[in-house]
Parts: sequence; structure tokens; C-alpha cells
Amino acid sequence: MEPIEVAAWVTHSVFAGLWTGSVLFLTFAVLPLARDGTMKAGPLASITGKLTTVSRVSALLLLITGGHMAAQRYTSETLVETQAGWLVLSMVALWFLLMALVEVGSKKVTAGTDQGKLREPARNARPFFLVASVLALLLLVNAGLISANTLGFL
Repeated sequence: MEPIEVAAWVTHSVFAGLWTGSVLFLTFAVLPLARDGTMKAGPLASITGKLTTVSRVSALLLLITGGHMAAQRYTSETLVETQAGWLVLSMVALWFLLMALVEVGSKKVTAGTDQGKLREPARNARPFFLVASVLALLLLVNAGLISANTLGFL
């Protein structure tokens, strides 16, 4: 494998893990504290802002590295006619939905924290981040299936 491919795979894996882990952390560790009133609005806004940055950078890097990896392995025909191609296309769809849900959920948080509110923005953002968390897990499962297929187990 060429060094550029190795770099693409490693970068893709690291940022996929960082992004999905960040979404899960916000959903299951930070938002419950905010809903309970255990934290202040400032830290919630700061953490959400950092998640938005991680999400945007990760989405961009995943697009670049994933696009490179797909271009090396697939043609337009194999993307739409094979199981491996369907897994890649479903990953792109899940990636897009995750990005959109993180953006909307983050806007729900910052709209309230800008006014000094805590519980209401956390409550309003929760459904978006719960769905985003499910999508994050599905992305990891999909990545495992793509790896298994690449290794010949599917």
C-alpha cells in the first residue's frame, strides 16, 4: 500500500473516531448535566462550539480522505452495483445526516445559551443529538462492515 493510501486510511479512521466519540460524549455526558442544571450556560456553549468545530473539520477531512479511498477502489458502476459500493454510499448518506443533525443541535444549544439559558436549550437540542448518536454508531458499524468486506469476510 502506498504511503498516501495509508495516510488517508489513518486520517479517515482517526477523525471518524474523534467525531463520533465527540457526538456521543456531548449527548450522554454533557447534555444530561445541562438538563439537570448542574453546569453553567457558558461551558455548555463552549463545549458545543468545540463539537461544531470538530464536526466541520472531521466532515471535511472525511470527505477528502473518503473520496480519495473510494476513487482508488471503486468505479461508478461498482459503487451502485456491489455490496461494497452500497456500504460506501450508505456511509456517505449517514455522514451527511450526522453533519446536518450536529449543526441543527448545536444551533439549538447556542440559541439559548446566548441568552444565558441552560436547561431549555439542552432539552431542545437533545432529540437532534440522540438521533445523531444513533447515526454515529451506525457509521462505526458501517465502517466495520466495509473493513470486513475489504478483508474478504463478507
